[in-house]
Amino acid sequence: MDDMPAYSLRTRIAEGRDHRVVKDKLLSILVIVFSAITIFPIVLIIGKLISKGYKQINLDFFIKKAPDTYEAMTALNAGEIIPGGILNGITGTLLMVLMAALIAIPLGLLIGIFLYEHGSKKYAGLIRDISDILQGVPSIVLGLIAYFWVVKNITHGFSALAGSTALAIMMLPLIIRSTEETLKMIPDSIKEAGFALGVPYHKIILRVLIPTGFSGLLAGILLAISRIIGETAPLMLTALGSMEVNFNIQKPTSAVPLLIWEFYNDPNMVDLIWSSSLFLMALVLILNIVTKSIRSKK
Repeated sequence: MDDMPAYSLRTRIAEGRDHRVVKDKLLSILVIVFSAITIFPIVLIIGKLISKGYKQINLDFFIKKAPDTYEAMTALNAGEIIPGGILNGITGTLLMVLMAALIAIPLGLLIGIFLYEHGSKKYAGLIRDISDILQGVPSIVLGLIAYFWVVKNITHGFSALAGSTALAIMMLPLIIRSTEETLKMIPDSIKEAGFALGVPYHKIILRVLIPTGFSGLLAGILLAISRIIGETAPLMLTALGSMEVNFNIQKPTSAVPLLIWEFYNDPNMVDLIWSSSLFLMALVLILNIVTKSIRSKK
């Protein structure tokens, strides 16, 4: 009789444990099901791009400029793949992204360092708020700003310079915030050790803080580049596009997103839409994988 309360307690504990195990398994199943539902559309999109886009992927796709409508229509009527490629889009994208990076990276790093060092000052909060607002502004609005600021008043026409300015404005918020947050993760003792050794302030920043947080800073820069590399709307209002390979920053220049839009408006170029989209998706995916690997090594 004395063992009955102890037996009842053990039974209740076992039942409670079994109940928790059942709930845990049920929740795990729900997480897996909802994760599969979330991933399924992405798998469908990637599968569609690969199945439709691989046909045009060849050497000419990377070394020749986009064909005209007549060339595409002739090839389709003959049952052949569309000749040409997207070289003018690739070179234009690389040119404008490079110029945007040259503008945004130094400026973003300087502003991020300022926010890290003087985060409690009056203007720091204002700069941080402006950066957050810019990050949420639609890209076409930034394209309009670049159009009225650069196209109308500086270059007096569509150009790669105007396009890169719009992309640089888009890059800035990401670089600023990633720089500030990366520097905040560096222990203060590292900076204090530099001061204790009598190292000048600017050398502590250049030779201590930046090298220490280099992986985080680089990850933020790559994330910003991966964001702008697929933008179309701001380039439509600034770079306009070109069917020729162009390295003159004062003339209209194409980009891969712009080519996709131009192909979309021509029913003979449908196959090139899929191939160009597959190329752009692969490029963005590679940049994001590199960014994630860099962040994991911090």
